[in-house]
Amino acid sequence: MIDELKKEIEKVKKGFLQEIDQILSKEDLKKLRDKYTSRKNGILTEFMHNLKKASKELRPIAGQTINELKLIIEDKFKETEKTLISKVYGRVDYSLPEFDFSVGYSHILSNILTKIEDIFLNSGYEIAYGFEVESEYNNFTALNIPEHHPARDEHDTFFIKDFENTILRTHTSPVQIRYMNEHKPPIKIISPGKVFRKDEPDATHTPVFTQVEGLLIDKDINFSHLKGTLESFIKSFFGENINVRFRPGYFPFTEPSAEVDISCFLCFGKDQDCKICKGTGWLEILGSGMVHPKVLLNCNINPEEYSGFAFGMGVERIALLKYGIPDIRMFYENDIRFLSQFG
Repeated sequence: MIDELKKEIEKVKKGFLQEIDQILSKEDLKKLRDKYTSRKNGILTEFMHNLKKASKELRPIAGQTINELKLIIEDKFKETEKTLISKVYGRVDYSLPEFDFSVGYSHILSNILTKIEDIFLNSGYEIAYGFEVESEYNNFTALNIPEHHPARDEHDTFFIKDFENTILRTHTSPVQIRYMNEHKPPIKIISPGKVFRKDEPDATHTPVFTQVEGLLIDKDINFSHLKGTLESFIKSFFGENINVRFRPGYFPFTEPSAEVDISCFLCFGKDQDCKICKGTGWLEILGSGMVHPKVLLNCNINPEEYSGFAFGMGVERIALLKYGIPDIRMFYENDIRFLSQFG
């Protein structure tokens, strides 16, 4: 397998070097960058997805081979970008007055989401996207939340006028329902995206926010797999010195369910006046659990043969906790003084 992979990588490398030598503009460079490094279907991304198919013994060698190709491509992109910039500057009239160009940054929420996605992509997950306008069935009923279930009150949402049983999704779980209906196990995905609820805006709530949910379905999956996955993610994101706590919780679509807390990374439980954990020493970060058998049945998956886990987190909440930001509305006020701190 390694010899075949090396031949394939050498072929990709040769084609890439030929293509990048013909680049004459930033627009062409961007198209080529998307072709090779796009997070959705880039050639390098596909290599990383296929890495999980390798055996445990060969995976380190295969990973090293792919990383070598990645470094070559990244270095060549940087080199070509500098060349294009120098060509532009070569046509500048230096006798003109200096321009004060502002430098843009990625939004803090985009940065947080990208980091979350990268962690799970490197763990062999795929990214699945779905519709922001959904059916009540996919958003509620298929997830073991039938009509008149009290859990629907917590997900009060916006209905689309003139379209019966059509709503703005309240979580990205409908993506999982669609994916399970369209794919056979094993399934290993995360589903990021905007969600909508009729919340009054305040320091911790907003009608539109960003969620990332995860789903893994396979044979012989149990709660220890869920714990290991989330502990690995949390330590990758917040640091190795972070402790993780699982508390019993309730979600209609998982059983058993658990709320997940992390130790306060500011005071570690030693400051009763801590502005982040309020002196408790713990921060609630996400919800999780084993996929309910009824949800599997609704997606034509046999719960006697397959099991799985799911989890979900709010990107804004992650950002609030990580940076100690006091008000969620600050992310959307477009205040350059605030946003530029995270560029």
